[in-house]
Amino acid sequence: MCFKRNLLLLSFSFVIIFQTFSQEVTLQESSKGMDFLLDGKPILRYQMTKEPVPSGIKDAYSKSGFIHPIQSPSGQILSRIQPEDHYHHYGIWGPYTRATIGGKEVDFWNLGDEKGRVDFSHVLSKKQAGGAAELTVRQNHVDLKAAAESRIAMEEDLRIKVKPADKGRYQVDYTSTLQTSIPGGILLDDYRYGGGIGFRATEVWGDANSTILTSEGKDRATADGSNARWILVTGQSDHPTGKSGILFMSHNTNQAHPEPLRVWPPGQYEGKGNVFIEFCPIRHTSWEIQPGKRYSLNYRMLVFDGELTVQEAENYWKSFVK
Repeated sequence: MCFKRNLLLLSFSFVIIFQTFSQEVTLQESSKGMDFLLDGKPILRYQMTKEPVPSGIKDAYSKSGFIHPIQSPSGQILSRIQPEDHYHHYGIWGPYTRATIGGKEVDFWNLGDEKGRVDFSHVLSKKQAGGAAELTVRQNHVDLKAAAESRIAMEEDLRIKVKPADKGRYQVDYTSTLQTSIPGGILLDDYRYGGGIGFRATEVWGDANSTILTSEGKDRATADGSNARWILVTGQSDHPTGKSGILFMSHNTNQAHPEPLRVWPPGQYEGKGNVFIEFCPIRHTSWEIQPGKRYSLNYRMLVFDGELTVQEAENYWKSFVK
């Protein structure tokens, strides 16, 4: 009798544990791109169509190939596109700014200059298994000043994998793999912006209601130009705790790891809607991309509501790179 009672209790406990960790991420194509859903609720979109620009704004600022919106588990929108101060900012994205190709400079970041751009090309693969969902796409880095036959300067295979994490959180693996067929290769010049993974946060966040902290203990005032293994961005939200955020992690195999950062300091744009951070592998040193070779950068994002402690951030990074 005692054995049966214990067996029933064990079975009941297993059901509770299974239900707690049985969240599932699925893929669903929409009119704009590919949506990732956590238990049927949208949490992230990779946009495959070009986003129209506001009336009166140069059409060159319209682009595809970015993540927006990215939402917290409770549905808080954490990213922003086409802010009035930088119409070329697109949620989560990573074009290179200064590249030297055949002796001339190409800018894939500042769309308004119409020297270069990065856009979605086609889907390479998509799959759902084990509660996770994965999308791999081709993005073309286009040299707009080159002859038509050599305009694709670099091909990028971008892999986005989303899976549930503990405490109702979820994680996003973001892997960018570059290659070129340009004779002589491409030099990604050292510059304070470009490449890696950039994040323009919701317009709600500013100096007064958001925080930035790096693995080396740097904050918004001191992080710019420093190196880090991870960077934690937290801000005000409508979640019952009042906060939501994203932990960005750089893999220890990445170029220039621990990676240099670009972080907007306090006071930028009067301290309102001014949260921008980026892992920038070419911040201090140029990077040579040779034809016939493939170069990868691996990042992970941990998306959450409420608080995330420094110890939790460190543990998540260790789990990522182990």
